[in-house]
Amino acid sequence: MGEVSWAMAAKATLHCLTGCAIGEVLGMIIGTAFGWGNVQTMILAIILAFFFGYALTLRGILAAGVDFKTAFKVALAADTLSIAVMEIIDNGVIALWPGAMDAHLSEPTFWIVLAIALAAAFVITTPVNKWMIGRGKGHAVVHQYHH
Repeated sequence: MGEVSWAMAAKATLHCLTGCAIGEVLGMIIGTAFGWGNVQTMILAIILAFFFGYALTLRGILAAGVDFKTAFKVALAADTLSIAVMEIIDNGVIALWPGAMDAHLSEPTFWIVLAIALAAAFVITTPVNKWMIGRGKGHAVVHQYHH
C-alpha cells in the first residue's frame, strides 16, 4: 500500500472516535436514566459505540451508491479492530480511574475522566490504524468509496 501518513491514520481514528464517543455518552445517559448498574451501563455504552462507529462509516459508503450488504461488510472490515481497541482503552481507563465508575453525569469527574479516556483511546488507536491502513486493511477499504 505504500507509506501511510500519521494524518491519514489520525483522521481514520478520529472518525471511529466520533462514533464511539456518541455511543458511549448515549449509553451512559440511558443507563443512568433507567437506574442501571455500572456493568449494564458499560455494556450498553460499548454496544452503542460499535453501532454509531459502524453507522458513520455506513453513511459515507451508502452515499457513494453502494448497496447495504456490501456497505455493511466494508464497515465491519474498516472499523471492527479500531473500535475494539478504542473501547478496551476507553472503558479500561474509566473502570480503573478511582471514582469514575460512580461519578454521575452532572459531576465534572464524569466528563473529565471520559475526556481523558477518549484521548487515551485516540492516542493508542492511531498507530493501530496506521498499521492497518498500510497493509490495505481498516479504513483503507473505505477509501475507494470516497470521492
